[in-house]
Amino acid sequence: MSRSIEYGNLMHRAMRGLIQEVLGDVAENGLPGNHHFFITFDTTHPGSALADWLKERYPKEMTVVLQHWYDNLEVGDEGFGITLNFGDSPENMYIPYDAILTFVDPSVEFGLRFETQGEDEEEAAPEQAEPLRAPRDDEPETKPEPQTADKEGEVVQLDKFRK
Repeated sequence: MSRSIEYGNLMHRAMRGLIQEVLGDVAENGLPGNHHFFITFDTTHPGSALADWLKERYPKEMTVVLQHWYDNLEVGDEGFGITLNFGDSPENMYIPYDAILTFVDPSVEFGLRFETQGEDEEEAAPEQAEPLRAPRDDEPETKPEPQTADKEGEVVQLDKFRK
């Protein structure tokens, strides 16, 4: 068996470390300027801890926003704990770094997306972190339609969009 450098795993750890460092700074000094974060995480991850009603409402994944109100941000080596407000109901939660699927700071158009492989492929291919363009605050969030092999190309007339 030959040894190889696992760049995917190295990148994975580096990106999680970046999130840890950013959150650590925010825990000590608060959010600077217009910075705010959208963090999507896997609610089924064994280390994720959140209220039962939140698990029921978000059975697979959940996006939390760190912006105007948050409390008790405690950053550790494996994840972070935080209290967030849900309809005037403060809830404590713990999010392991390994549960994070996306981390976005739209104020500076920065984002990370952590791709996961299917369970059968998990051992064969390491998890990859991929840069993600964050949506601007004034830009509506849209999801692209999946491409299919049997869909024919469409012709779009640009004249109707010109002034």
